[in-house]
Amino acid sequence: MNSQSVYFVDDDASIRDALKSFLDLSGVPTQVFSSGDEFLAKLQPHYNGCVLLDLKMPGLNGLQVHQELVNRDSLLPVIIMTAHGDVSTVRNALKAGAYDFLEKPVENSILLDVVRSALDFAASRRRRFLEQSDMESKVARLTGREREVMRHLALGRQFRDIASILGISPRTVEVYKARMMEKLGTRSLADVIHIASKLSDESAATD
Repeated sequence: MNSQSVYFVDDDASIRDALKSFLDLSGVPTQVFSSGDEFLAKLQPHYNGCVLLDLKMPGLNGLQVHQELVNRDSLLPVIIMTAHGDVSTVRNALKAGAYDFLEKPVENSILLDVVRSALDFAASRRRRFLEQSDMESKVARLTGREREVMRHLALGRQFRDIASILGISPRTVEVYKARMMEKLGTRSLADVIHIASKLSDESAATD
């Protein structure tokens, strides 16, 4: 997995330099960008970490940049920073899915705590994403009949019941089960049930 960084977007050069120096010295690698447009133009799929995003900037403002990250299905959690915070702005930022909201000037200790928390969250989110992608890749290798067998096994049905439903012999069900488990890399029926459950949860979440 790529090492994590903070991607700091702020049009004020003095603030960029000061916070980058502080975060770098605190052991948190930081890349800086002078505008939301620059950041989005340079954004790469391998970027790993969190975004520290100023709200008031020329061009795209912080909320607009955050919305574009959402549109791109970015895994990077976003911390919004502003010297012009108000209740409405906070509500809009958090409603849009921002990880946290900080008002300038922010104490270094508070900033560091929030950034490290966001990086922990990012690591957990990326790990879940990679696990889900790996699982979906394995399931995609199954034939239609193997998927049917997996679904029926996950529902707790016995070989004879599955055979009757699918119009095949119990022995053939066993063969499909063995092939399905080999492709999934599973060793037990419990693992199969777990995968089927995860797929079902993901499908329900996207409906």
